[in-house]
Amino acid sequence: MRLLVLAGFLSALAVAQPKPPIVIPAGTKVALALTSPVWAKSVKLGDSIYAETAFPVTADNAIAIPMGTNVKGQIEILTLPRLLSGHAELRIQFTQMVFADGSAVDLSDTALATLNVVVSSRSDVLLDNGTQFEMLLERPLTLDGEKVAAAARLTKPAKPAPWKSATRCRPIPATQGSEGTVIPGTPPTVIPGTPDTVIPGVDGAPPTVIPGTPSTTVGGTDPTVIGATPGSAEIPCPGPPVVVSLPIAHKESFTASGSVQVAGQQLTRGTYEATWDGLGPVAEVRILKKGKQVATVQARVVALGKMAPATAYKPRKNADGSFSLRSIQFKGRTYGLRFDQ
Repeated sequence: MRLLVLAGFLSALAVAQPKPPIVIPAGTKVALALTSPVWAKSVKLGDSIYAETAFPVTADNAIAIPMGTNVKGQIEILTLPRLLSGHAELRIQFTQMVFADGSAVDLSDTALATLNVVVSSRSDVLLDNGTQFEMLLERPLTLDGEKVAAAARLTKPAKPAPWKSATRCRPIPATQGSEGTVIPGTPPTVIPGTPDTVIPGVDGAPPTVIPGTPSTTVGGTDPTVIGATPGSAEIPCPGPPVVVSLPIAHKESFTASGSVQVAGQQLTRGTYEATWDGLGPVAEVRILKKGKQVATVQARVVALGKMAPATAYKPRKNADGSFSLRSIQFKGRTYGLRFDQ
């Protein structure tokens, strides 16, 4: 009997053991689906982004983030599509994750997503409902094991259903033209003339001829031609925005006003080009002068919080009195490059 009681006590104790924290390693990618659209005409820096996890995340052979968990973020870098460039570029800094039981997890400085969106400049939607993309964990994320377990129990099985597009665009149907119309004119009126009048002469005198009047034509109108009207072709709606994995290649110019070091290379005064792919957060930057590569260095792509009014670079003074490149911002861009020592 005592053995049964002891076994029951040990069993209850095992059940009562708190669940250990769950650590999701840095570099983990979390699949998300957008739950509210981003409108092309009104989107701006700082706008909120709402999404949910499209696939569960596991850690240590256990559910760490259930499918359908809500995630909130903000747009910190934004480039809109132009007429000759059907690409938009966004970087989203995620701030919060909310589980099904209402418990929230702070994601500040932990998770972000960079998006290259193929989209027409005529599209009213920049990112549509259900758009899928990946959130990247830059740092390890530690979660409360008890809260994760409670949220997993409350999470309902996902019901696959097609997302309804938010676009308000409707195709404009084609129109038929009209043929030309001819309205006949009116015929002219002909007034007959009169013949010559001949009065015989007397006593051998020659006859007298009184000329008649020639016939005349009066009135009448020309035909009226109403030209044909051309028809119009159907104006279709732009295709839906598509997030692609290929990053956008960036190429920006800047001018060094003095000698400055970059990755052990000395840049003299002059104009240079910085090229790199994507919005980082870390990018390999190639620096060129007159098309020739002069340095390669890692840099962080940083959000400026606003559009830069001018291109400018900032040097850093080193202990030996020399200068190294600290940061560059580019006119009209919402991002810049920061070069750490």
